[in-house]
Amino acid sequence: MTDLSLDGLRQAVLDPDSRIRLASDPVPEEHTELVAIAWRGGFLDGSAIAFSENLNVLVGGRGTGKTTVIESLRYVLGLTPLGDEARRLHEGVVRGVLQSGTRVSLVARTWMPTESCYLIERTVPNPPVVRNHNGDVIDVQPLEILPGIEIYGQREISELAKSPERLTKLLDRFVARDSSADRETALQRELARTRAEIVMATTELTSIGERLAALPGIEDTLRQYREAGVEDRLREQSLLVREERVLDTAAERMASARERLAALARDASVDRAFVSERAIGDLPARELLATVDLSLAGFNDAVTAAVQSLLARADAVDAVIEDVRTRWRARQAEVMAAYEQILRDLQRQRVDGDEFIRLRRRIEELAPLRDRQQLVRRVVTELEQRRRNLLAEWEDLQTTQFQELKQAAMAVTRGAQRRIRVSVQFSGNREPLTELLRASISGRFGEATDALKRVPELSLRELAAAARSGTNELVSRYGIPYAQADKLAHAPDALLMQVEELDLRPTTEIELNTASDGQPEQWQPLDALSTGQRATAVLLLLLHESAAPLVIDQPEDDLDNRFITEGIVPRLRKEKRRRQFVFSSHNANIPVLGDAELILGLSARGEGDRGHAEIPREHSGSIDSESVRELVEEILEGGRAAFEMRRRKYGF
Repeated sequence: MTDLSLDGLRQAVLDPDSRIRLASDPVPEEHTELVAIAWRGGFLDGSAIAFSENLNVLVGGRGTGKTTVIESLRYVLGLTPLGDEARRLHEGVVRGVLQSGTRVSLVARTWMPTESCYLIERTVPNPPVVRNHNGDVIDVQPLEILPGIEIYGQREISELAKSPERLTKLLDRFVARDSSADRETALQRELARTRAEIVMATTELTSIGERLAALPGIEDTLRQYREAGVEDRLREQSLLVREERVLDTAAERMASARERLAALARDASVDRAFVSERAIGDLPARELLATVDLSLAGFNDAVTAAVQSLLARADAVDAVIEDVRTRWRARQAEVMAAYEQILRDLQRQRVDGDEFIRLRRRIEELAPLRDRQQLVRRVVTELEQRRRNLLAEWEDLQTTQFQELKQAAMAVTRGAQRRIRVSVQFSGNREPLTELLRASISGRFGEATDALKRVPELSLRELAAAARSGTNELVSRYGIPYAQADKLAHAPDALLMQVEELDLRPTTEIELNTASDGQPEQWQPLDALSTGQRATAVLLLLLHESAAPLVIDQPEDDLDNRFITEGIVPRLRKEKRRRQFVFSSHNANIPVLGDAELILGLSARGEGDRGHAEIPREHSGSIDSESVRELVEEILEGGRAAFEMRRRKYGF
């Protein structure tokens, strides 16, 4: 009861299912709740609301601030609207009604693991600030305190009903996620890394292949020189070329080793921020945990020392190589002196000795590439095998998540008591694939993407394999027009690997039973429903079991009274015992038949920038308060005279 009175007791007896709880009835579980909100500045300056933990309904005429209250809750929590129109409305309220410099203060209470209260404050246009019960600012985001809270603006539910992808996000609320989200992120990162490494390795293989393509011709020319006896006469110079290549290769290998040492110094050291004094300073076992930090510091020091020692050894090797090169140049000078005389003799015989040496040097440069080619091929084979393993794990994870979502859909359907049916389609959202192909392949590609959208069960790995098989495979398997299939078949393998990595989320399909109570069931999919019926189906989904608060601005928009009284109100009455609702409404059925624990009447005085909203104390309470009943009668029923006229016409 709002007040302990005989009138309050009378109201309780009139609606015992909502107002009376027997000692034998289970006590409702405590749930996360919004405790109070207040404003300093803007249209609601000086106003405050103390919420009920159950059903709260804001009522009032146009321009009295109901939407401002809803959007203030969204703003202080840092929630982004899901719908495009809702986003524009939210930004307009923040900019034009809340206004710069206005501070919104929200008190929230959580019960898990213990009761805790938090003060969340946000001043336009700054980010939110969260304080604990001691008033200390803590490094926590509002949504970490209120996970799962949902806020929807005017007609945003109707907007969501048009998007199967966004409906899936709503259904995802009922899936208990463990560490799969972390593994999903890790798999996507590892797949992207293997793709980059494979592209780099195959690019190197292509480069090596192009360079080695000239080797057979060079070897054939050298054979002709050899048959002419040139190799024997230039043997010393030929050996000199090989010796020079040995020294150059040694220098190159040491440069590569230095790069790997630098990477080791960067990657092997352990980040110790998680055991720093700041991170563990408030933990009872901080002194014990500090020994872990000391041990990790020792490891990092050992890594640094080892790298520095190896770099010093690398300096010594470089010095040896340079010393050998200096002494070798003396031998080079002797050979070159004899070489000049041999060249003059060969020129008299019309033989180009310089060309022979140039070819010999070219062979010495290319010969090591054969070994490198074999090594890179092995690396590519290993990377491709690792990628196959990762893709198999990625598909298993997607299948597991789909099955969890499917189970949630079945649970929602069971709990909806034949009002809505929910199903999910595997990989139903093809937009990521469409966007990738359109962005990566030039020209018109619409018919191809449309064809791929029509495939009932699309496997991205099979699509990539078909593209690698060629144009005809894409045409016959997926019905893609030949010209567009040819473009996809000739796309770089890096793009096909990106296709394999895409996350095509499931889409959700909702059916609504449009039959009245007692009539045979008539199930209709969303796309066959009116706007109001679509919104009803989505709203019933939102009202399904959850412990987080649900805030909606005028949920009755686009709904007819039959659906409100037969579908929405019964669900509200059941769920409000274990979940907090904050609605604004112009429909009397929601606060009256839903038996709101708190009805708040908003009014406004003044106009334009000088306007100001008010929440009179006498207009705050339940329907058992006479002043609140009069308010509901006046605002939502059109006044006593209008109510009586309707009653007489209906013959009640």
